[in-house]
Amino acid sequence: MTNKKGPSKGSGGKHRNALRGHGPTPKAEDRVYHKAYRAKKRNEKRQFADPRLAARRRAAKYTSDSDDLVVGRNSVLEALRVGVPSTQLYIANRIEHDDRTREIIKLAGMQGLNLLEADRLEMDRIAHSRNHQGIILKVSPYQYSSLVQLADRAEKKSHAMEEADSQGARIAARPLFIALDGVTDPQNLGAVIRSAAAFGANGVILPERRSASVNAAAWKVSAGAAAHLPVARVVNLTKAIEALKERGYYVVGLDGGGDAMVGESGFETDPLVVVLGSEGKGLSRLVRESCDSIAGIPISSTVESLNASVAAGISLYAVAHARQVAAAKAESQAEGK
Repeated sequence: MTNKKGPSKGSGGKHRNALRGHGPTPKAEDRVYHKAYRAKKRNEKRQFADPRLAARRRAAKYTSDSDDLVVGRNSVLEALRVGVPSTQLYIANRIEHDDRTREIIKLAGMQGLNLLEADRLEMDRIAHSRNHQGIILKVSPYQYSSLVQLADRAEKKSHAMEEADSQGARIAARPLFIALDGVTDPQNLGAVIRSAAAFGANGVILPERRSASVNAAAWKVSAGAAAHLPVARVVNLTKAIEALKERGYYVVGLDGGGDAMVGESGFETDPLVVVLGSEGKGLSRLVRESCDSIAGIPISSTVESLNASVAAGISLYAVAHARQVAAAKAESQAEGK
């Protein structure tokens, strides 16, 4: 018997590839020669012919879960009357028409909307509900402005008034914005937009997070004011306020326990940002600290707080009134010289 030195002779890996496996065994339903595969194909064919699933596929072509929809005859009619920007109107086939549906179709045609007929199953799928009354409106996404665009537009308008008009008109034309801190109800937002437009504000500022957005509900409550009053969304409201302060704006926060009353902060005739907090929590700490003044609304002790949109309307009226008084005083002083 001889002793071998070194490793014994072997394949050296020459047949390693041949020894590799070909992965796990395919499932029976994935093997074309197996009866389970044929059963799966038959089931897929039955599902494809199912009217409910067919309606779901057709609806998915035109809608997504992120779409903003208005459903119901009264709601759709109101939205079209105030000019909510929309793209498509879905009408159930074989719908029983009344005065509302006739006006809806007329307004949709005048606004150039796409009219699509759908069966009941498709309408249920699009609306995620059966309470659509055979009418669904697909609303266009709102086009927000940037903070810079908002400020530039307001300052350009103010400078134009300063060059062409009297001192009183200049005071009235100074930029005015309202910023919302934590207002999450779109109906409150719509009411704030309406008040801002009514009292001459130049725009509304919203944070991107923990805030309502300009959707169909906000559009309707604004009564069309959202069409011509710009709204900006900012990543950080505190930084947006600081950026406006660097441009010469003063900031008045609306909250309880303030150092002044609305309309009496002393900043009303300056370029101004009025900041409104949520009804429950009020202003956040950082936003409150960035304000030049905190103003309150005198209310009865039997009421804890005001609705956000009501508080916005009162504060904007107070600013507009203070500017009117200052403008009238400036005019009388100019005439007396």
